[in-house]
Parts: sequence; C-alpha cells; structure tokens
Amino acid sequence: MEKILSMLEEIRPEHDFTQSEDFIEDGLLDSFDLISLIDMLEGEYHIVIDGLDVLPENFCSTEAIANLVKKSGGNV
Repeated sequence: MEKILSMLEEIRPEHDFTQSEDFIEDGLLDSFDLISLIDMLEGEYHIVIDGLDVLPENFCSTEAIANLVKKSGGNV
C-alpha cells in the first residue's frame, strides 16, 4: 500500500491522501489523475486494468486501489 500511496503523492503532491476517506468524493483525484494512476499501476504491477473496472469506487482509497490491483492479477 505504501507504493500506491507514493504513486498518489507523485500525481498530486499537494494533497494528503492519508487524511481522506474517499479520494474521488473529496476531489483529490480527477479523471486525468485516474488515467495517470492506471498507467502507473499497470507498469508497476505488470497488469492490465479492465476498462469496466474504471469506476470511482475502485479509486476511492488505497485499499480499494490495492483490491483492484489484486483483482487484475497483481501482487500488492
């Protein structure tokens, strides 16, 4: 999860992701950020995230993102 948090901080260094319960609802990530994050996750974990899984609930927390990576075949 530290790796995911570090990716989030790289995309949006001005936000403290540890203080948010829902990154999307709190406005910490927008659609362009999600594209960058998906690209980083796919490269780091050697996975392909299905377009049908690109839903706000899969990117609302580090835990949700980790679950998405696992679902896509990656090891977190």
